[in-house]
Amino acid sequence: MMSKAEEPEQIQALLGELQRTWHQTIPVSAFMQIAPEAYQAQTLSVSAPLTPNINLHHTMFAGSIYTLMTLTGWGMMWLQQRLAGVEGDIVLGQADIRYLAPVGESPQARVSWPETDLSVLGQGKRAKVKLEVALYCGEQCCAQFLGTYVSLPKAD
Repeated sequence: MMSKAEEPEQIQALLGELQRTWHQTIPVSAFMQIAPEAYQAQTLSVSAPLTPNINLHHTMFAGSIYTLMTLTGWGMMWLQQRLAGVEGDIVLGQADIRYLAPVGESPQARVSWPETDLSVLGQGKRAKVKLEVALYCGEQCCAQFLGTYVSLPKAD
């Protein structure tokens, strides 16, 4: 059963809030035109057009790929906190990326949420989650990213 917070209208509102948060607090995300596309079945999809992220080889710049994948994981953590009704300051604690193929068309980054309890944030404890993000060009996986995100409880 879908909770009220997971109804399509609510999800769309949260995705819009996520994009505004990125663009207002991480200026490069606006330049890169990073946008959350969808959240369904515990999977968040995020895109960025190729044009503002192109390199001299006419493929996506590695730094743009890394940024897109980092923000996709961060966005999933942010979204899950909102859905769980808890707050925390999210940071990337550790990351590893593998570039598998050139990105020659508009990419889509996807991350699925593992079974993780974020209620510890409400108890004043930090939450730590490992997220696997995959970057696709069409059906081809072009990069894989493993990030450990930590959310620190907000101080009162």
